[in-house]
Amino acid sequence: MTRTELTAIRTAPRRTALISGAGIAGPALAYWLNRYGYAVTVVEKAAAPRAGGYPIDIRGTALEVVRKMGILPRLRDAHIDLRRLTFLDGDGSEVTSLHPHSVTGGVAGHDLEVRRGDLTDALYKAVRDDVEFLFNDSIDTLDESGHGVDVTFRGGGRRTFDMVVGADGMHSHTRRLVFGSVEQFHRYLGYCFAVFTMPNGFALSHETVMWNTPGRAAALYALGKDDDVHAFLNFAQPEPPFDAFPDPEAQQDLVAKVFADAGWEVPGMLAAMRDADDVFFDAVSQIRMPRWSSGRVALVGDAAYAPSFLTGQGTSLALVGAYMLAGSLADRDHAAGFAAYERGTREFVTANQGLVGEGGATLFPTTRQALEQRNNRLRSLSDMPPAKGRPAHTALTLPEFTPTM
Repeated sequence: MTRTELTAIRTAPRRTALISGAGIAGPALAYWLNRYGYAVTVVEKAAAPRAGGYPIDIRGTALEVVRKMGILPRLRDAHIDLRRLTFLDGDGSEVTSLHPHSVTGGVAGHDLEVRRGDLTDALYKAVRDDVEFLFNDSIDTLDESGHGVDVTFRGGGRRTFDMVVGADGMHSHTRRLVFGSVEQFHRYLGYCFAVFTMPNGFALSHETVMWNTPGRAAALYALGKDDDVHAFLNFAQPEPPFDAFPDPEAQQDLVAKVFADAGWEVPGMLAAMRDADDVFFDAVSQIRMPRWSSGRVALVGDAAYAPSFLTGQGTSLALVGAYMLAGSLADRDHAAGFAAYERGTREFVTANQGLVGEGGATLFPTTRQALEQRNNRLRSLSDMPPAKGRPAHTALTLPEFTPTM
């Protein structure tokens, strides 16, 4: 870009962008769009940035994104440093114990695992003084015209923006408004799961213990000995239980039925689930779309390309996608910018979604024979040094974009 072109961009009226969702992709995108001269508004249905949540990973290319944002030192201070992953058989006996990176493909001393709330708080604080946040609200309707996108909010407001971006997760309302029902983009991977917190009465610290029988897994994830543990119940389900999704009681009834005869610590976990106020239930799925934009509306993060927790790359894809989308719009109109975003990012997304086929789902075998095969592979991993990372994690070298502010 020439100096004259850069000056023209700086003196032009600020382009406006509305982002739906203040999780991870939304604030990251807001940060970069603001750097490139946009006036950004973020709308979020929750009352504030959400605290808590299951620990998440930041790996490979995504580490460079948070470094460029200036929040890497804070995230390194918040690193959990999970040290041990122990697998148990159905009778509670130990199969093997190994370093988590041997399974996840992470790189010890480089990749990060942090509480989700620590990341969302860092992202929010990095951008809150420069971006407008509308909490306790959400998009009701979108109507694109020649001059922009007319938005009505559920809180009653009406405004027009040059573009709108859905960063509102796998069950994106923005995607449904613009692209249609989720069924056409939803790739179900054959499992459902529930996660929640419960008291740490197990003397666990900086470790995960996972119990398995065919088609069922239960895990306790302990950050520190004085913290609550994250309980995880995962099970094979031939078809998504659509009837249970809108009904929390039905979700818990389904989980309790599947694990009714389970041993180990599962009975106590089921009892804790009934008392927990933070139960999250969902299908293990991916979102795969032929296009991530339509007109003046685009999608980023899980709304566009959720990879599923089996890959461990949802957070990293959200951070990298936000960086690439904003940079692609730095010196282009929305049409050219959205096209450049897809060209520059799709191969990275495809590689990381493909990690499911490299063993993600095989952690949860559905037959006794497959479970024995998995256990034998895990025993062999315990004799090997921690992984050196997976190529998909670093499959994209971030281009440099020119800030206008």
